[in-house]
Order: sequence, then C-alpha cells, then structure tokens
Amino acid sequence: MAQTTDNYLSAQASDPVKMGWMQGFPPPKDKVLSVADGSFIQFPALRYSVVHMREFLPTVDVSPGLGAPSTLQTALDPAIDKVTFQPLNVSKPMSWAASLEKNYTDGMLILHRGRVVYERYFGALTSTRQHAVMSVTKSLTGTLAAMLVAEGKLDETKRVTDYLPELKNSAFGDATVRQVMDMTTALKFSEDYADPKAEVWQFSSAGNPFKPDGYKEPVGYYAYLQTVKKQGKHGEAFGYKTVNADALGWLVARTSGKSVVDLLSDRIWSKLGMEQAGYCQVDALGTPFAGGGFNAGLRDLARFGELIRNRGNYQGQQLIPAAAIDDIQKGGSREDFAKSGYPDLKGWSYRNMWWITHNAHGAFAARGVHGQTIYIDPVAEMVIVRLASHPVAANGANDPYSLPAYEAVANYLMKTSNK
Repeated sequence: MAQTTDNYLSAQASDPVKMGWMQGFPPPKDKVLSVADGSFIQFPALRYSVVHMREFLPTVDVSPGLGAPSTLQTALDPAIDKVTFQPLNVSKPMSWAASLEKNYTDGMLILHRGRVVYERYFGALTSTRQHAVMSVTKSLTGTLAAMLVAEGKLDETKRVTDYLPELKNSAFGDATVRQVMDMTTALKFSEDYADPKAEVWQFSSAGNPFKPDGYKEPVGYYAYLQTVKKQGKHGEAFGYKTVNADALGWLVARTSGKSVVDLLSDRIWSKLGMEQAGYCQVDALGTPFAGGGFNAGLRDLARFGELIRNRGNYQGQQLIPAAAIDDIQKGGSREDFAKSGYPDLKGWSYRNMWWITHNAHGAFAARGVHGQTIYIDPVAEMVIVRLASHPVAANGANDPYSLPAYEAVANYLMKTSNK
C-alpha cells in the first residue's frame, strides 16, 4: 500500500526558503544541516538539500563544454494549470496546478515539439540552480551502456566477469551484462528506504566519503559491489536494486576507458548547448555514484529528454545511436516486471534502466526517489521534467497524482496542436 503524506508538513508549510535552512552568517544552530548526523537528508530539510548537494558531499563536474547555450524556444501555455485528471484510487478529480503542490514539486518543465510550454520553480530551486535527480542517474548510466552496446564496444550477452574479474566471487559473477542492464539479477539486496537495516544503507555508507569512527570495510562503491550476495536465479524476475546501476557504471568505465561522468560529458552533455555544468557525487576514491548521484538544472534535463525523444539526434548530429534509443523504447519483459510488485505500474517493463509504460503513446521515463522524473511521450511529442522533494522516498506515494496527470497533459497538447 502506498505511503501517504498525512503525517508530514504540506509543501507550503515545508518551503525551505521560509524555513530558513542554512541562512545567516553563521546560521542559527537549529537551522544548520549536516552530513555527519544525517540531518541534511531528512524531511523537511531534504527540500533544501536537494538543491545544495554540492555543499554537503564531494562531487565532480559533468562539463557542458565551452560553447554558448542552445536556445529553447518558449511559448508558455497558462491553460495547462487548469487541465484536470482523475488520480489513481481517488474519487475526486484534480487540476494540474494542484498536483504540483500535492507532489512537493520543486521544478516543472514541459516541452512540446521542442518548445517550452510550461516552466515553474518552487522552494529552493531556481532556473540557475541544479537539483539532485537521484535514480534518474540510472537512466543516464543505462543510456551510456546501451550506446556502447549499439556501437559494439560492450557485449550484452557476455558475463559481467568477462569485463570485471573483480566481481567473480560476488552475486554478479555469473550474471550477464544484459541482466545487469535490465535489473533481472538475483541479489540479496533490499532497496527499502524505510528500513534502516536495508542493504541500501550499507551501500550508502560504503560510498559516503565521511566515515564515522570505527567504520571498517568496504570503502567505496566498487568495494561494496564485491560483497553483494546472490539470492535466487538470475534472469527470472525484475528486482529494482541500485547496485546494478553501479555495476553497470563500472562496466561502462572499463569498456570505454572513461568514468561515467566523463563519458556523459564528452558524448552528450557538452554537445547539447547546456546552460550549466551537471555534477555527480563521488565516493572517497573519486568514483562517481552511477546509481543516484547526478545533479543538473531543470532546463538542461529537458534538453537531454528531448535528445532521447528525437532518437539521439540533435541538430542533424547522431549523438546516441538510434538503435540504442529504439532498444530502450521496446521495453523489457513485462512478465519479469510483473513479479516485482508495483501495483500502480501494471503492464510496465524495465529496459536499459528506463521505465517503460507500454501505454497507448509508448511513453517511457527516467525515475528517481522523492519524485524526480523525465517522462517522454513520443506520440504527443512531449517531454516532462519534474524535480521534487516529496517526504516519502518511494514513487508509489506520488504516482497516483502524477502518472494520470502526465497523460492528461499529453492529451491536452495533442488536442490543442491539432486545432
């Protein structure tokens, strides 16, 4: 059952600017946030931290290059706020505008046929700031891997250990590259953020460069991957586990000779006329967090989404092989996905670390905890980017108010463009 926000401050009441986090010279003690005590990542402080991650954790840049930013044509449509939809499992309809507050939205941008038709900022986010995208990072990593597969540099049928012998004694030892890319590996790893004993927190501790007194091994993301145990049989069911993305990030680095952030910059970020550098959290060894450490501006994420919608083509340049995008869009096994237990995502699948809806429009999305989304609707020629700081990590808390809203806006844009 999806968690609700009944026990949390509302979006308005938890506005990070009004709450005054880290404001003052120096800030008052009750407004100071810290990595050491974990306060920076707890709601409502989270609403400030997602826009200031670089101030809490070491990061590396994803360079936009030295060229001038590309122009985003704008034709804002205020009527989008009045678009209504029926939330899942809720009796009353809701407006698009109301859904933004309901989902603790920090930034929302909609592209239609490449033009900005909607752009709003809330809380601590502005047009000049970057926001943590959490597991949207996985889709960036998955895109890089799909690109290398399409170019023949990474063989999806090979075992992970053909590239990473260091993982021979881990759960990844007998998994194929494709099973990692689609998260059909069988791993003893819980992704339940509500459970303080879940392995995802041990993984986070390994990647945290600030180790508490008494902390022992493993140190770093790669070291942790070597400790992951197997549970079950690979290739039988989808299981969402972040460590797959970091294993894939390692595969990308080993086969390309570049870290995921350098490859992302060289092949994509520096080619799209981005307005800002992105940046990515790293561990104590400088290894990028390929499963959730990326931060970027709202408009630049929209540029990336538009590149994907256009099958990797930007102004006549094929930055990503079209075959890689086609492979993402075709989706993975719906049967494998159905075993994972996502009641609001019936009929979906997962491919190359993208979420595939298989709806009438063939929409697919990059998704991250607390509400991060790049939602691409090929039929409606629409890209939606939402950045958020929802108090509940799991997207099951906001999906009932976002997924039908995205479809309603897609239908609205198609109708207005045909008039």
